Amino acid sequence: MNRPQLILAPGKEKALQRHHPWIFSGAVRRKVGNPADGDLVDVLGPDGIWLASGHYQDDSIICKILSFETQNIDISFFKQRFMSAIGYRRQLGFFDNADTNVFRLVYGEGDNMPGLVCDWYNGILVFQAHSVGMHRLFPQFAEILHQLLGDRLYAVFDKSSTTLPGGCEDGPVAVYKPDFDVQAFNDWEILENGIRMVINFYEGQKTGFFIDQRDNRHLVSQLARGRRVLNCFGYTGGFSLAALKGGAEYVETVDVSKKAIELCNRNVELNFGSGALHKGTVADVLKYFSQSENQNSKFDFIILDPPAFAKNHRSLQQGLKGYRSINQSAMESLADGGMLMTFSCSQAVSKEDFQTMVFTAAANARKHVRIVRQLPHAADHPVSIYHPEGEYLKGLLLQVENF
Repeated sequence: MNRPQLILAPGKEKALQRHHPWIFSGAVRRKVGNPADGDLVDVLGPDGIWLASGHYQDDSIICKILSFETQNIDISFFKQRFMSAIGYRRQLGFFDNADTNVFRLVYGEGDNMPGLVCDWYNGILVFQAHSVGMHRLFPQFAEILHQLLGDRLYAVFDKSSTTLPGGCEDGPVAVYKPDFDVQAFNDWEILENGIRMVINFYEGQKTGFFIDQRDNRHLVSQLARGRRVLNCFGYTGGFSLAALKGGAEYVETVDVSKKAIELCNRNVELNFGSGALHKGTVADVLKYFSQSENQNSKFDFIILDPPAFAKNHRSLQQGLKGYRSINQSAMESLADGGMLMTFSCSQAVSKEDFQTMVFTAAANARKHVRIVRQLPHAADHPVSIYHPEGEYLKGLLLQVENF
């Protein structure tokens, strides 16, 4: 095949020889041909020996590797990758779980599909492409998945407008079965750990919901009985619903988005009726902690699941400062012996960075803190041994006591 080529600078081939699936722009000495975003390119070492093939992107990550073997990268190639991803989820029982019908079907590099995320929501698949190459293939991917999943699949929805470098002119795109009601995308019900939730794919964050926290929400339901629970950055209430299911005495959900809190309140009523001991609060979390009427309120269990404060390494120190502030405020708002479940979803924040941040927050709050458990993302987010960056979610369950 006469594909464009990327010729690596001396020494830059070592990462590919370790099967790392990313090539950074600084590793490329020169290009042969004129590849456009999304084109397939061959990657050669400085000695001219072929190393891999992947999707080109004129960005800091200039190529995402699809294969380290010389083979045709065609529809059959991608069908085999989808079959492998589906088989893995079947092996873990995700397709036959009576209590949960939402999970990640394809997790980028962890499923040998770099640049693609695909989430299953009770018969609807939502795509997010992080490369133009994957985005171009959306119609073919939709057809493959209809073939592989049959009548279980109602519709496929592409929500790549917020994830593609440079954006996506098409906006949300959907492929339906003939009898599918497009309005369902505004109001689709899922089930997670026996809890009913309504999803809005158009307006919801990520693909519509934060699937990666499923196991950690289940843990909250096991620990919440009799506790006063504060769910910060609560979005549409996943952790709050888990706490209520677990028998929490009282739950408060705080989020800056009014629409998120409205949907949270709707989800609470859907599961527990209008008399549930729950309050939805529209507020900035740091301002919430600083308000005088809240400073004397003590909770037995606080969940901090903020957005990514550090989008990249350039913003790492500022992001860690934000994480430190909210963790210190949370520790100061806990009753003696209370529990804190705290997270960072920033890929730029390492486990060591995160734990050092918690240490500093504890010292500033003058609290004794026990690490009870590490909290990773769920098993439908497998991490390739060659791509440790895929382990983006860092979480800790802490017990916090006064000195």
